Amino acid sequence: MAYLLGLDIGTTGTKALLIDQDGGIVARAVSEYELATPRPNWAEQDPADWWQATCQTIQSVLAEADVAGDEVAGLGLSGQMHGSVFLDENDEVIRPAILWCDQRTADQCEWITEQVGAEDVVAETCNPVLTGFTAPKIIWLRQNEPANYERVRKVLLPKDYVRFRLTGEYATEVSDASGTSLFNVPQRRWSDLILERIDLPRELLPDVYESPEVSGQITQTAAQATGLAVGTPVVGGGGDQAAGAVGNGIVTTGVFSSTVGTSGVVFAHLDEPLMDEQLRTHTFCHAVPDKWHVMGVVLSAGGSFRWLRDNLCRHEIAQSKESGRDPYEYMTEAAADVPPGAEGLVFLPYLTGERTPYANPNAKGVFFGLTLRHTRAHIIRAVMEGVAFAMRDSFEIIRGMGVETAQVRASGGGARSKLWRQIQADVTGQAHCTINVDEGPAFGVALLASVGTGIYGSVPEACSATISVIDELVPNPTRTQLYEGYYHLYQELYQQLESCFETDQQLVNAASAQ
Repeated sequence: MAYLLGLDIGTTGTKALLIDQDGGIVARAVSEYELATPRPNWAEQDPADWWQATCQTIQSVLAEADVAGDEVAGLGLSGQMHGSVFLDENDEVIRPAILWCDQRTADQCEWITEQVGAEDVVAETCNPVLTGFTAPKIIWLRQNEPANYERVRKVLLPKDYVRFRLTGEYATEVSDASGTSLFNVPQRRWSDLILERIDLPRELLPDVYESPEVSGQITQTAAQATGLAVGTPVVGGGGDQAAGAVGNGIVTTGVFSSTVGTSGVVFAHLDEPLMDEQLRTHTFCHAVPDKWHVMGVVLSAGGSFRWLRDNLCRHEIAQSKESGRDPYEYMTEAAADVPPGAEGLVFLPYLTGERTPYANPNAKGVFFGLTLRHTRAHIIRAVMEGVAFAMRDSFEIIRGMGVETAQVRASGGGARSKLWRQIQADVTGQAHCTINVDEGPAFGVALLASVGTGIYGSVPEACSATISVIDELVPNPTRTQLYEGYYHLYQELYQQLESCFETDQQLVNAASAQ
């Protein structure tokens, strides 16, 4: 029996997943780490934490499954997208990695757009330049930390730093490269035009592979650190969203995924690189060779729920310590007793700015309609509904592009809650399915490894052999009608508050400058 290993370098932790060649889950392990916010709207991590978590989780799954390293046929890598790891001439990390949710680079986005030209940016990358993307982070470093920039010899994405530690290769793949603002998405290669116009040398960037392609092999040093065998193939893998889509079987037209993790993503497969005319969604290369995808991104979906847990649900946390149950279970049980609409309480989940449909780093979280009647349970339900409203924004845009919605597959931590899945179905008016495996990006890249090592002939073949729908929640017409009114109120609140968000950020900036 051959085994495949999937590794997901997430924002809150790294997950290792060991599967057999039929897609059966053999072992899993997670190692968490911290996210630093040294200034308002900044988000950074130490790449050494990712490597330590990688070694720990790989060792754990091999030990749990009693599988030897040489029984692992291949490894796939996934991870948080857009982050920047800066390496010097000795391959040492120069400074903490700047992450996808970091919002410091608004000025650099404007500068890049001016230098390249807005039309050429879109023609090359199929997207505008956004604060979360990689290119403005590099320019920020050049403009704000010139001494550090002078030391840079290579810029890697988070999962690709781990690939480097595993294989010694500077490599990435098309889906993650698509989110850098440096990649020609239609032609699936680095953009010479953009690199020239913003004066970045091509040598800073790694080589690019298709996602199932072998990009390197486990080195002797990495084998000693992880327990894997020297020479084990490591495939390109995928950015977390493309990899998660493979793990959900979103590899044919008409099948969507709705993923509520730290961020929230609505994802659809494309046979060609279609774009929203207003550029509210992202069109990237898919982890399926020669295919693309469109996705809308809510920056704080499950992240809003985690913020709520950590700051306002200490009672549920205490209960979980006594019982061993997940505190989220207590939270959703409380929310289930609150009527749809949370009796007029509406939440805008813009805790780290927003991306779809508002590319606004200054957007803020809002509770609207709060009264003496509202309890913590109302607040919990309002957060769940607010995230669903935000996800609906992406559904509306993608359907407006003419992309067929034949089936929606729910995934991520939010999909584990039947109540939250039902809320999403009611808000969107679209049935939400679950599948036989709920392991997200780690499962997806393990399947990519099965293709790269020849166990399956293609990504769709691997998905068809291992993934099946097991459950479906259909919308309740009465609740869908009620939510229609709340959804329009939700949209109106952003429009009314947009200028207030800008004023608030100016005040924050002024205070931090003192």
